[in-house]
Amino acid sequence: MSTAKRSLGLWMLIALVIGNIIGSGVFVLPAALAPYGAASLLGWGISLGGALMLALVYAWLAQIVPNYGGAYAYARRAFGDRVGFIVAWSYWVCVWSANAAIAVAFAGSLGAVWPAASSTPWHGALCALAALWFCTFISLSGVREAGYAAIITTSLKLVPLVVFGALGLGWVHASAFHPFNPSHLPLVNVASAVAALTLWAFLGLETATVPTGVVRDPQRTVPRATVIGMAIAGVATMLACTVVVGMLPADVLHASAAPMAEAARRTWGGWAGIGIGVVATVSCFGALNGWVLLQAQTTLAPALDGLFPRAFARLDKRGTPWFGLVLSSVLASALIVSNYSRTLVALFTFTILLSTAATLVPYLITVLAWWRIDLTGSRWRRSVALGALAFCVWALIGTGAETLMWGAVLLLAGVPMYLWQRRALVGRTRVARG
Repeated sequence: MSTAKRSLGLWMLIALVIGNIIGSGVFVLPAALAPYGAASLLGWGISLGGALMLALVYAWLAQIVPNYGGAYAYARRAFGDRVGFIVAWSYWVCVWSANAAIAVAFAGSLGAVWPAASSTPWHGALCALAALWFCTFISLSGVREAGYAAIITTSLKLVPLVVFGALGLGWVHASAFHPFNPSHLPLVNVASAVAALTLWAFLGLETATVPTGVVRDPQRTVPRATVIGMAIAGVATMLACTVVVGMLPADVLHASAAPMAEAARRTWGGWAGIGIGVVATVSCFGALNGWVLLQAQTTLAPALDGLFPRAFARLDKRGTPWFGLVLSSVLASALIVSNYSRTLVALFTFTILLSTAATLVPYLITVLAWWRIDLTGSRWRRSVALGALAFCVWALIGTGAETLMWGAVLLLAGVPMYLWQRRALVGRTRVARG
């Protein structure tokens, strides 16, 4: 990768991490957490701690393994091609299914400002598709253009989000947290289910490690961007979501497609609801832009190594892997269309659980890869890695049977491509030797 194509610096990368973490989850997730009431705080705490430990593991690996491709590169170095393919495939599924969820959340947020955008499930689906493909065209324009868009949208959403969280603390009603556990499930079950949902709000912590081939001074820039971006986004997200839960009645919270905008409207008036709706719309769009950029890079490294079809390694004149970008958007579109009859909240909940289950596999294998690669790690680092490993296993169980089933189906769908690519690779090797 030439220096000319290394277009992302520290601030662009930090903005990309924050922008990919602070996206749809902070604005829509409170509705999915409504059935658990104040007990959801347990899951939030566990998710934040687990995400911070994972961010540290990714930062350490970025210093040791400068390879292009993030978790895929770490897994391949530690365990070989087979495990590397599993991670690459699973993460790719995570990315395009995440884009479907973010696009749906964008439609819900826009509906708070312009009701016609989500007045029917079909309208919401069309709105989501329009946003997805607009961001796809931005990424086709080039990596640097997508990086500038990340800086602008991150700035437009981070400051209002922090201000909302700080001001909202004064309007939290204690009655909103009673009963503590309205689901009446055992607290350990609640914490596990909530951790699986809230982890969605922290997905993206690994963002900086994926496009290292287009990052300036990656061994220094990537770890700094990972830790700084995760810390800022994590605290802001948890604060804002907790405030929303404390500002709205449970029934209103559960039914709202844009709960943060609803909380602002009820507390400070219609203008505030519209303002938060605009911020949420910008936020979702910014996250969608960042994740679409990521999906363009996710399949490039395994394609260059021969584990994905060569088509995924095709670059246009701007250096963008256009085939993987377009195909990923097609798959995300299919997920949106096939589930458009669900309500926006139900569709959002299903897609975030699917995406979370898909990304927990790369997270889990990444932690195991660190144990195998960094044989001289300190006791403190080993303790952090052990905590990250336990968190991944626990959160994966918390996604539920249906989500695990769909995740397994999507993972198994990659087996034919792996076998085909291995056969082709063996054939090319024999020809070269002959």
